[in-house]
Amino acid sequence: MDPEITALAGTAGTTLVTLLTTESWQRIRDRFAALWLRTRSGREIDVAEELEATREELLAARAGGDSDLEADVTAEWQSRIRRLMASHPAAVDDLRALLADYAPSEDPTTTVTQHAVASGSARVYQAGRDMHLKDQP
Repeated sequence: MDPEITALAGTAGTTLVTLLTTESWQRIRDRFAALWLRTRSGREIDVAEELEATREELLAARAGGDSDLEADVTAEWQSRIRRLMASHPAAVDDLRALLADYAPSEDPTTTVTQHAVASGSARVYQAGRDMHLKDQP
């Protein structure tokens, strides 16, 4: 199988499953169902229903403390998306466009990475933006 399709399906499956448990779940469900519609006419209702069932399963698993289910469901959807893309290569661009709408911002001002190591009686102060300290006597 094409490694690019495999990587794209991996990203899509992870994104899909992650968003199913957020407020964006209806929108992502509808977008993936529409993708299936463009590739397999008549399957969009089944896919939308399967995504709703997946969401309910994920929410119940989280409530019950089952942390393994999310990985299983992610792998399942990655596989389904990979097979769909392999059988309908024309849909790859549609999938990329769909994922681009959910990609994190690449604005470097929104990302803050900090790392500090202190030893002995050292103090470390970190802030993502402004920090105002008053000298202590």
